[in-house]
Amino acid sequence: MTTTLITGANKGLGFETARQLVAAGHTVYVGARDTQRGRDAAEQLGARFVQLDVTDDDSVTAAARALHADGGLDVLVNNAGIEPRTADGGFVPPGELTADSMRDVFETNVFGQVRMLHALLPLLQRSPAPVVVNVSSGTSLMRELVNPDSPAHFYPDIAYPSSKAAVNMLTVQYSKAYPGVRINAVDPGFTATDLNRHAGTQTVEQGASILVRMAQIGPDGPTGGFFDTNGRIPW
Repeated sequence: MTTTLITGANKGLGFETARQLVAAGHTVYVGARDTQRGRDAAEQLGARFVQLDVTDDDSVTAAARALHADGGLDVLVNNAGIEPRTADGGFVPPGELTADSMRDVFETNVFGQVRMLHALLPLLQRSPAPVVVNVSSGTSLMRELVNPDSPAHFYPDIAYPSSKAAVNMLTVQYSKAYPGVRINAVDPGFTATDLNRHAGTQTVEQGASILVRMAQIGPDGPTGGFFDTNGRIPW
Protein backbone atom coordinates (compact mmCIF):
# COMPACT_ATOMS: atom_id res chain seq x y z
CA MET A 1 0.00 0.00 0.00
CA THR A 2 1.39 3.40 -1.04
CA THR A 3 1.17 6.12 1.59
CA THR A 4 0.84 9.66 0.23
CA LEU A 5 0.79 13.07 1.90
CA ILE A 6 -0.72 16.03 0.05
CA THR A 7 -0.32 19.55 1.41
CA GLY A 8 -3.20 21.99 1.05
CA ALA A 9 -5.53 19.09 0.38
CA ASN A 10 -8.78 20.24 1.95
CA LYS A 11 -9.92 21.90 -1.30
CA GLY A 12 -9.11 22.56 -4.95
CA LEU A 13 -6.34 20.66 -6.71
CA GLY A 14 -5.13 19.07 -3.50
CA PHE A 15 -8.57 17.68 -2.67
CA GLU A 16 -9.11 16.34 -6.18
CA THR A 17 -5.63 14.80 -6.26
CA ALA A 18 -6.41 13.11 -2.96
CA ARG A 19 -9.72 11.82 -4.32
CA GLN A 20 -8.11 10.30 -7.39
CA LEU A 21 -5.24 8.74 -5.44
CA VAL A 22 -7.60 7.22 -2.87
CA ALA A 23 -9.49 5.70 -5.80
CA ALA A 24 -6.17 4.36 -7.11
CA GLY A 25 -5.55 2.56 -3.82
CA HIS A 26 -3.26 4.99 -2.01
CA THR A 27 -3.49 5.62 1.71
CA VAL A 28 -3.77 9.40 1.56
CA TYR A 29 -3.08 11.95 4.27
CA VAL A 30 -4.91 15.22 3.81
CA GLY A 31 -2.61 17.98 5.02
CA ALA A 32 -4.47 21.15 5.99
CA ARG A 33 -3.93 24.16 8.25
CA ASP A 34 -7.52 24.28 9.47
CA THR A 35 -8.26 21.24 11.58
CA GLN A 36 -12.03 21.14 11.04
CA ARG A 37 -11.82 21.66 7.28
CA GLY A 38 -9.07 19.09 7.04
CA ARG A 39 -10.99 16.51 9.05
CA ASP A 40 -14.15 17.13 7.03
CA ALA A 41 -12.23 16.72 3.75
CA ALA A 42 -10.52 13.54 4.94
CA GLU A 43 -13.83 12.04 6.06
CA GLN A 44 -15.44 12.88 2.72
CA LEU A 45 -12.53 11.32 0.82
CA GLY A 46 -12.00 8.23 2.92
CA ALA A 47 -8.54 9.56 3.72
CA ARG A 48 -6.61 10.42 6.87
CA PHE A 49 -6.02 13.90 8.27
CA VAL A 50 -2.83 15.49 9.51
CA GLN A 51 -2.71 19.09 10.72
CA LEU A 52 -0.13 20.85 8.60
CA ASP A 53 0.85 24.48 8.10
CA VAL A 54 3.79 24.59 5.71
CA THR A 55 4.80 28.02 7.01
CA ASP A 56 5.28 26.70 10.55
CA ASP A 57 8.31 24.62 11.53
CA ASP A 58 6.63 23.05 14.55
CA SER A 59 3.59 22.01 12.53
CA VAL A 60 5.72 20.39 9.83
CA THR A 61 7.88 18.61 12.40
CA ALA A 62 4.80 17.29 14.22
CA ALA A 63 3.34 16.02 10.94
CA ALA A 64 6.58 14.23 10.10
CA ARG A 65 6.58 12.55 13.52
CA ALA A 66 2.96 11.47 13.10
CA LEU A 67 3.69 9.91 9.71
CA HIS A 68 6.74 8.14 11.09
CA ALA A 69 4.67 6.75 13.97
CA ASP A 70 2.00 5.56 11.52
CA GLY A 71 4.47 3.60 9.43
CA GLY A 72 6.18 5.93 6.98
CA LEU A 73 5.68 7.76 3.71
CA ASP A 74 6.12 6.91 0.03
CA VAL A 75 4.85 9.99 -1.82
CA LEU A 76 4.89 13.69 -0.96
CA VAL A 77 2.82 16.11 -3.05
CA ASN A 78 3.85 19.70 -2.32
CA ASN A 79 0.61 21.31 -3.42
CA ALA A 80 0.01 24.12 -0.89
CA GLY A 81 0.40 27.52 -2.50
CA ILE A 82 -0.90 31.07 -2.60
CA GLU A 83 -1.26 33.75 -5.27
CA PRO A 84 -1.46 37.38 -4.15
CA ARG A 85 -4.60 39.26 -5.14
CA THR A 86 -6.21 42.58 -4.24
CA ALA A 87 -9.41 42.71 -2.22
CA ASP A 88 -11.51 42.81 -5.39
CA GLY A 89 -9.70 39.82 -6.90
CA GLY A 90 -7.37 41.73 -9.19
CA PHE A 91 -3.61 41.43 -9.51
CA VAL A 92 -1.34 43.43 -7.24
CA PRO A 93 0.12 46.30 -9.31
CA PRO A 94 3.93 46.09 -9.54
CA GLY A 95 4.23 49.51 -7.94
CA GLU A 96 2.44 48.23 -4.85
CA LEU A 97 4.59 45.12 -4.40
CA THR A 98 6.68 45.25 -1.24
CA ALA A 99 9.42 43.02 0.08
CA ASP A 100 7.12 41.92 2.89
CA SER A 101 4.25 40.97 0.57
CA MET A 102 6.61 39.06 -1.70
CA ARG A 103 8.09 37.33 1.34
CA ASP A 104 4.61 36.12 2.31
CA VAL A 105 4.24 34.38 -1.06
CA PHE A 106 7.69 32.78 -0.86
CA GLU A 107 7.00 31.67 2.73
CA THR A 108 4.28 29.32 1.49
CA ASN A 109 5.25 28.54 -2.10
CA VAL A 110 9.01 28.12 -1.69
CA PHE A 111 10.09 27.95 1.95
CA GLY A 112 7.07 25.75 2.65
CA GLN A 113 8.34 23.18 0.17
CA VAL A 114 11.83 23.38 1.68
CA ARG A 115 10.36 22.76 5.15
CA MET A 116 8.49 19.74 3.87
CA LEU A 117 11.49 18.29 2.08
CA HIS A 118 13.81 18.89 5.02
CA ALA A 119 11.42 17.16 7.40
CA LEU A 120 10.25 14.31 5.18
CA LEU A 121 13.10 13.30 2.88
CA PRO A 122 14.65 11.14 5.64
CA LEU A 123 11.31 9.32 5.92
CA LEU A 124 10.85 9.08 2.16
CA GLN A 125 14.30 7.54 1.75
CA ARG A 126 13.11 4.52 3.74
CA SER A 127 10.46 3.82 1.09
CA PRO A 128 11.25 1.34 -1.71
CA ALA A 129 9.79 3.79 -4.25
CA PRO A 130 9.89 7.37 -2.91
CA VAL A 131 8.32 10.15 -4.98
CA VAL A 132 8.03 13.92 -4.60
CA VAL A 133 5.71 16.05 -6.73
CA ASN A 134 6.28 19.81 -6.51
CA VAL A 135 3.40 21.85 -7.88
CA SER A 136 4.77 24.62 -10.07
CA SER A 137 3.15 26.66 -12.86
CA GLY A 138 3.54 27.49 -16.51
CA THR A 139 4.03 31.10 -15.40
CA SER A 140 7.40 30.02 -13.99
CA LEU A 141 8.89 29.87 -17.49
CA MET A 142 10.58 33.16 -18.40
CA ARG A 143 10.60 32.29 -22.08
CA GLU A 144 6.80 32.27 -22.00
CA LEU A 145 6.50 35.52 -20.05
CA VAL A 146 8.75 37.38 -22.51
CA ASN A 147 7.08 35.90 -25.59
CA PRO A 148 4.32 38.27 -26.82
CA ASP A 149 2.69 35.35 -28.64
CA SER A 150 2.26 33.35 -25.42
CA PRO A 151 -0.85 33.74 -23.23
CA ALA A 152 1.48 33.80 -20.22
CA HIS A 153 3.02 37.04 -21.55
CA PHE A 154 -0.01 38.94 -20.29
CA TYR A 155 0.20 37.61 -16.73
CA PRO A 156 1.14 40.73 -14.70
CA ASP A 157 1.97 39.48 -11.21
CA ILE A 158 5.57 39.42 -10.00
CA ALA A 159 5.59 37.44 -6.75
CA TYR A 160 3.74 34.29 -7.87
CA PRO A 161 5.74 33.44 -11.02
CA SER A 162 8.97 34.28 -9.21
CA SER A 163 8.08 31.83 -6.47
CA LYS A 164 7.24 29.11 -8.98
CA ALA A 165 10.52 29.68 -10.82
CA ALA A 166 12.21 29.06 -7.47
CA VAL A 167 10.19 25.84 -7.10
CA ASN A 168 11.63 24.69 -10.43
CA MET A 169 15.15 25.29 -9.17
CA LEU A 170 14.41 23.42 -5.93
CA THR A 171 13.17 20.50 -8.00
CA VAL A 172 16.32 20.29 -10.12
CA GLN A 173 18.77 20.68 -7.25
CA TYR A 174 17.02 18.32 -4.83
CA SER A 175 16.68 15.69 -7.56
CA LYS A 176 20.45 15.75 -8.07
CA ALA A 177 21.11 15.60 -4.33
CA TYR A 178 18.70 12.66 -3.81
CA PRO A 179 19.00 10.41 -6.89
CA GLY A 180 17.11 7.61 -5.16
CA VAL A 181 13.98 9.75 -4.89
CA ARG A 182 11.89 10.61 -7.96
CA ILE A 183 11.50 14.41 -7.60
CA ASN A 184 9.61 16.31 -10.30
CA ALA A 185 7.69 19.54 -10.81
CA VAL A 186 4.29 19.75 -12.50
CA ASP A 187 2.20 22.42 -14.18
CA PRO A 188 -1.51 21.70 -13.58
CA GLY A 189 -2.52 24.34 -16.13
CA PHE A 190 -5.00 27.18 -15.69
CA THR A 191 -7.41 25.43 -13.36
CA ALA A 192 -10.52 26.96 -11.78
CA THR A 193 -9.78 27.08 -8.04
CA ASP A 194 -10.00 29.50 -5.13
CA LEU A 195 -6.42 30.50 -5.94
CA ASN A 196 -7.55 32.37 -9.07
CA ARG A 197 -11.13 33.14 -7.99
CA HIS A 198 -12.27 30.26 -10.22
CA ALA A 199 -11.19 32.11 -13.37
CA GLY A 200 -9.35 29.04 -14.69
CA THR A 201 -10.35 27.47 -17.98
CA GLN A 202 -10.19 23.84 -16.91
CA THR A 203 -11.71 21.74 -14.15
CA VAL A 204 -9.94 20.48 -11.05
CA GLU A 205 -10.28 16.96 -12.44
CA GLN A 206 -8.29 18.03 -15.49
CA GLY A 207 -5.75 20.00 -13.48
CA ALA A 208 -5.15 17.24 -10.95
CA SER A 209 -4.47 14.62 -13.61
CA ILE A 210 -0.77 15.44 -13.94
CA LEU A 211 -0.30 15.48 -10.15
CA VAL A 212 -1.91 12.05 -9.94
CA ARG A 213 0.13 10.68 -12.83
CA MET A 214 3.46 11.86 -11.42
CA ALA A 215 2.56 10.69 -7.90
CA GLN A 216 2.33 7.16 -9.27
CA ILE A 217 5.62 6.83 -11.13
CA GLY A 218 7.87 3.94 -10.18
CA PRO A 219 11.57 3.74 -9.25
CA ASP A 220 12.48 3.77 -12.94
CA GLY A 221 10.43 6.91 -13.61
CA PRO A 222 11.81 10.33 -14.48
CA THR A 223 13.36 12.69 -11.98
CA GLY A 224 14.43 16.31 -12.10
CA GLY A 225 11.83 17.12 -14.76
CA PHE A 226 8.90 19.46 -15.35
CA PHE A 227 5.67 17.94 -16.68
CA ASP A 228 2.14 18.85 -17.73
CA THR A 229 -0.64 16.72 -19.18
CA ASN A 230 1.11 16.69 -22.55
CA GLY A 231 4.39 15.37 -21.17
CA ARG A 232 7.78 16.81 -20.32
CA ILE A 233 8.23 20.58 -20.49
CA PRO A 234 11.75 21.81 -21.40
CA TRP A 235 13.28 23.81 -18.60
